[in-house]
Amino acid sequence: MNNLSFDNRFINNLPADAQTENDCRSVENAAYSFVTPFKTIAPHLITVTQPLAAQLGFSNDDIESLQFTQVMTGNDLLPGMQSYALCYGGHQFGQWAGQLGDGRAINLGELVTSTLGYQTLQLKGAGKTPYSRHADGMAVLRSSIREFLCSEAMFHLGVPTTRALSLSLTGEQVLRDKMYDGNAAYEPCAIVCRVSSSFLRFGSFQLPASRGDETLLTQLVQHCIKTDFPHLLSEDREFSTHVYLNWFSEICDRTSDLIVHWMRVGFVHGVMNTDNMSIIGETIDYGPYGWIDNFDLNWTPNSSDAQEKRYRFGNQSQISQWNLFQLANAIFPLIGEAEPLQTILSDYAVNYQQKWCDMMAAKLGLKAYQGAADLHLFQSLEKLLLAVETDMTLFYRLLANLPDDLDLQSHSQWFALLSPCYYQQSALDDPYRQDFRAWLKRYLARLNEDGLTQSKRAKAMNQINPLYVLRNYIAQQAIELAEQGDFSEILKLQRILQNPYQEQEGNQNYARKRPDWAHQKVGCSILSCSS
Repeated sequence: MNNLSFDNRFINNLPADAQTENDCRSVENAAYSFVTPFKTIAPHLITVTQPLAAQLGFSNDDIESLQFTQVMTGNDLLPGMQSYALCYGGHQFGQWAGQLGDGRAINLGELVTSTLGYQTLQLKGAGKTPYSRHADGMAVLRSSIREFLCSEAMFHLGVPTTRALSLSLTGEQVLRDKMYDGNAAYEPCAIVCRVSSSFLRFGSFQLPASRGDETLLTQLVQHCIKTDFPHLLSEDREFSTHVYLNWFSEICDRTSDLIVHWMRVGFVHGVMNTDNMSIIGETIDYGPYGWIDNFDLNWTPNSSDAQEKRYRFGNQSQISQWNLFQLANAIFPLIGEAEPLQTILSDYAVNYQQKWCDMMAAKLGLKAYQGAADLHLFQSLEKLLLAVETDMTLFYRLLANLPDDLDLQSHSQWFALLSPCYYQQSALDDPYRQDFRAWLKRYLARLNEDGLTQSKRAKAMNQINPLYVLRNYIAQQAIELAEQGDFSEILKLQRILQNPYQEQEGNQNYARKRPDWAHQKVGCSILSCSS
């Protein structure tokens, strides 16, 4: 490991916090603060993402060494590492929150790799920083398991995401009120080593802009373009309004791609604050996220959002545009006029809708989206899925098996095919069955226009519609076992989630719909921001 190469461009090119004390404070004119991770008392490595470790340059011997565990739990730094916490702000639930920053995350350094380029290693749950706002900077095991598993699940689903290299226990316990209801209890602490080419967020640019610090804002934007969007620069490497606008336009494009992916696989982020939005278009900060079991555009997993439902499943595209509007406000001083930014933001909704329609066409096995008639087909289907509790993941997998010669006059044929995806089959009354038969008639006619065989259509659909997702109850079961010292389910889920689109012999139980006992269970149906 001592041969790994670090090139810490972020701290080399941007201003540091002048103070070095690790106490909560307002940090001005700085992009980060140097901070040392908390020394853990009994570090224990639970698991590692082996393929990612190899790409980063860690050998099997490295992983099995005591030093690796010490580094992944904050007890040791490798040569070239310089640990620091980022300074940023953000809007939380639509309200400007001022300075936020890495309150429990500490960056170890930028690792130079031969296959992945520059990758920053970051410990989440590594202790207090100047941005901890009087918290302890620790992360509990349950939230760390959720982050570790979901990061890798998303990666294998083809969704842009930060990665998770390792999951470790620290030996400490901290007092947490899991649902903020006065029932606090001690929980084991853990650390996830997260990996990304950039941990900059929308809020990284909002904070200096809110303070009128145009110098730092310019430095941050230019650094981001040079390191994460270098293709936007011409050979002379000069920055201009044109470059800044192209940068913002690409951020919008990457963000819309990301949200379409979330809608495709049924992922609900749960806390789309601007400090939780990646500037490079990755899923970041796995807090109270959730996976759609029954299709419900109004569902949010976040208990803090239970009333307003700001971050509900069906509102994620609108919130992403609102967040981009806040980013546009932040970079306005570099542009000097509102019209070009407004044009890009106006195009965002149009571009998102087109991408969503293309995605829905693919989910339904169509060759390509063909306009208004297809849109009506999609919208009619959503109404049917909302009318009774229908498991979204299973529905699309079962629909791929729809025969070309389906007898539309026989309810029993299509019902026998799709019945496993319904949670309350007693709700499938005659009016619903008639409406669904009418939809199937239009859908089969549309498929006939494309002329694909059933086998080719099924193959295409099963490459975009996953069979295995990290359902909330499955993650909760792994958490409850781990809290008793049994990590076997974490390791099993690691393996299963590496192939989410393929049927896996012996793992059929991981592809079934939510059991009744999980419908209202904490950790399955709803989570808090401590999750």
